[in-house]
Amino acid sequence: MEQQKLPNVTLSLVLAILSFLCCCFAGLPGTLLAAIAFFLLRKDEKTYIEDPEKYSNYNQLKTAKIIAIIGMVIGILYFLLSVYNIQQMGGWDAYMEKVQEISEQWGG
Repeated sequence: MEQQKLPNVTLSLVLAILSFLCCCFAGLPGTLLAAIAFFLLRKDEKTYIEDPEKYSNYNQLKTAKIIAIIGMVIGILYFLLSVYNIQQMGGWDAYMEKVQEISEQWGG
């Protein structure tokens, strides 16, 4: 019997890599992409466990899972760092005032 590929591994790998790249945007987009990738990978992992001889790309699944976990952790840490920095500036209002001040300074 010819081996098949697990259906969501390639998509999950792309999402995991994108999550790793996007985790610097306050952490949330990267975390969201990593969570979607992780969900799809868990589904494929269950499919693989049911019939391991049928599928050939389990190593890709493991790689995508590791990248998704790393993207999720970095995204969460970056989000927590952002919240901490905003609190250190004096809260959301003080942060927005600082953004406005820098915007006016660079905008002309």
